[in-house]
Amino acid sequence: MTLTRIEAALNDLLFNRDLPLEEAVDRHFAPDYRQRTDGEWADRAGFLDHIGHLRGIVADGRVEVHEELCDGSRYADRHTCHVTKTDGSTVAMEVYVFADLTPDGRFRRIEETTLMLQGSDADRDLGSAR
Repeated sequence: MTLTRIEAALNDLLFNRDLPLEEAVDRHFAPDYRQRTDGEWADRAGFLDHIGHLRGIVADGRVEVHEELCDGSRYADRHTCHVTKTDGSTVAMEVYVFADLTPDGRFRRIEETTLMLQGSDADRDLGSAR
């Protein structure tokens, strides 16, 4: 089993534009994937819409993992996503993640809470924007 880590997943989803979106999602997320961000649930199709939207407004960035824990099929981490948008503005979001993994190591479910550290009020929903 190759364990998917949030840093690799986010790098492929947001910052590796040479990797098609569907391929990036298939690499790190199960077919029945679902996610809850700040209380709002999305299925895999909604997640694809979200990441497609972000790819349109994010120019560059990096993921800084502060803590990460994996215990069997359970995964947790705390990371900060630093983003430069296409308009030149910057956003920093601290994210707390709890997840379930499939037997092949991909994310099946993520529940996350975000805390905006830097950015405008309009960026507060960046974690679930579509």
